[in-house]
Amino acid sequence: MNHLSNKPVQQPRLFKSSKINEFRLWGLVLTMGGMGLMVLGTAGILMWGLAGRPFAAIFMIIGMIALLGSVAIYFWAGMLSTSAIMLQCPECGKQTKILGKTDRCMFCRTILTLDPDQATEHPLYEVTDSDHNSHLPASNPAQNTSVPKSN
Repeated sequence: MNHLSNKPVQQPRLFKSSKINEFRLWGLVLTMGGMGLMVLGTAGILMWGLAGRPFAAIFMIIGMIALLGSVAIYFWAGMLSTSAIMLQCPECGKQTKILGKTDRCMFCRTILTLDPDQATEHPLYEVTDSDHNSHLPASNPAQNTSVPKSN
């Protein structure tokens, strides 16, 4: 907490990207790390012959655990992605997903928030909890000219 206000101070994040992309990043790191460990274990057989088999087995097991961890992280990120709120970024205009009240755009990394207390500008759309399509502008049916009238 900041001593001047009652708002919590946000800590800077190491990778300035969206939360879903951070989960995917760690899944990729575990995948590459696990595969690298398995290749390193196989190199033990090449360097020491049959005496390197225990070395290879240990590194294969650790590599497989890392790969299983990456599968779990990718699955978790996929489940979070299905429940994320989709909205259009005001900076780049691309459709992005937001987890929680505050997240970053997946493309331009602009900080986005659903909390009116943290917003720097007033939103263009009215956000309500009961409206699942709050990211879409409200349209007036009388102004809808996309459907041709039949005689």
